[in-house]
Amino acid sequence: MSSGVLAAALAYCLWGLFPLYIKQIASVSALEIVAHRSVWCLVFMLALLAVLKRFAWLREALRQPRTLAVFAASALLLSTNWLIYVWAVNNDRVLDASLGYFINPLVNVMLGYLVLKERPRAGQWAAVALAAVGVLWLTVGAGQLPWVALLLAASFGLYGLLRKTAPLGAIEGLTLETLVLAPLTAALMCWFVFSGTGRFTHGEAALDAWLLLAGPFTAVPLLLFAYGARRVTLATLGLLQYLGPSIQFLLGVYVYHEPFDPARFVGFGLIWAALVVYSGESLWRLRRGSAAAPVT
Repeated sequence: MSSGVLAAALAYCLWGLFPLYIKQIASVSALEIVAHRSVWCLVFMLALLAVLKRFAWLREALRQPRTLAVFAASALLLSTNWLIYVWAVNNDRVLDASLGYFINPLVNVMLGYLVLKERPRAGQWAAVALAAVGVLWLTVGAGQLPWVALLLAASFGLYGLLRKTAPLGAIEGLTLETLVLAPLTAALMCWFVFSGTGRFTHGEAALDAWLLLAGPFTAVPLLLFAYGARRVTLATLGLLQYLGPSIQFLLGVYVYHEPFDPARFVGFGLIWAALVVYSGESLWRLRRGSAAAPVT
């Protein structure tokens, strides 16, 4: 249990600190960063599978059109999420990115209701309603929808929905996703290099090294998360997931000094209140169920 908590917490902390990495390569376009992230992540995952000698699943997966279709769709959603996130960080919108991942658990509730026909409990509906008021407040205050946050929450929520029903585990799933995208991302990388519009292999050794590190920086948190998720309760995992956006929020306010006026504070406050209601109701329900369980 303790090793699982440590692994999951470390995964969320690394995801929260990811803006520090993206700022190191801010001179690179978001599309080029995403292409490198996908290609070098695939190289890293193939090397890991070679060490673990776990290639038997790949031949079977490549023979199943439905599996390929599911992972092609999830790969596109994940790449869309990455592209929006990198663009947001590079354009000084770290707070908007953090808001997207604060909203994400509540988006999952709505997706469960609309797609999986789940029945949210009263406390979950209250949390969703509070978050909706917060988004409305931010929209009125800024004069436009917080579209970065909403797109991040929606794309990652849909990605999670697809992966929930996908037949492969975390390591195999990420490998297949990046493999499906490889023809497109490798072609993009070649175009950036040979057209002269990219930054890779143009005499900046430090920048090249940072781009190469995109692979392990993407894969390692996911592997830590996969390890931790199997060893902690869902309630614990639900609380730990706020570490990532909380760190991003602190970076946005105190490191990158993004504007955070009182009106914006109210909007964030309503969404934080929604998360308190959501988490509190989940913990109460879990403890109630544990107390009612028969002792054998």
